[in-house]
Amino acid sequence: MYDPRRHSSVDTSSPVVGTLLVAHPSMKDPNFHRTVVFLAAHDQVNGSLGLVMNRPMDQTLSESDPGYASSALADLPLYHGGPVAAEKLILAAWRWLEDTGTFQLYFGIDGERAASLGQDPSFQVAGFMGHAGWTEGQLDLELEQNAWLLSRSLPELMCCGREEVWRNLLLHEQPEMLLLLDVPEDPSLN
Repeated sequence: MYDPRRHSSVDTSSPVVGTLLVAHPSMKDPNFHRTVVFLAAHDQVNGSLGLVMNRPMDQTLSESDPGYASSALADLPLYHGGPVAAEKLILAAWRWLEDTGTFQLYFGIDGERAASLGQDPSFQVAGFMGHAGWTEGQLDLELEQNAWLLSRSLPELMCCGREEVWRNLLLHEQPEMLLLLDVPEDPSLN
């Protein structure tokens, strides 16, 4: 179980599983521009894996795949999880345990487990189409280049949708980034 209190000072040179990768405002890669990625796995040899948390597809699982129409997962919200294997569904469930300040995640679970966890109102359950992935050393290099900020998972900042989540986390970690948030994509519009 991830405990955000243990990571009050996140070391940007060494990513920790369970933290959020917050895209730097200057990141231009359309796959990750203004995204928040939950880091689900990180290994110096095998690379890293994460899920984009703030790109809802604005559809449910049954809208995407009518085969789920009579399933307990029919109304499950879908997110663009990342550019890798974008056609593959990954089910995840998570919750915050307020009393201990910990984050509990079930990642890559089967439909039966997702439906079961979905019955518990303390869990959020969602489907992610694809995931984010980095080869050996790639994420570490991107962190050295300041493409990402590492953030503790903070539930009160994850309550909004899409870009608000990114803005909230970015400003929480580095308030001085405020000036970069509203820079237009096209400088000629400035």
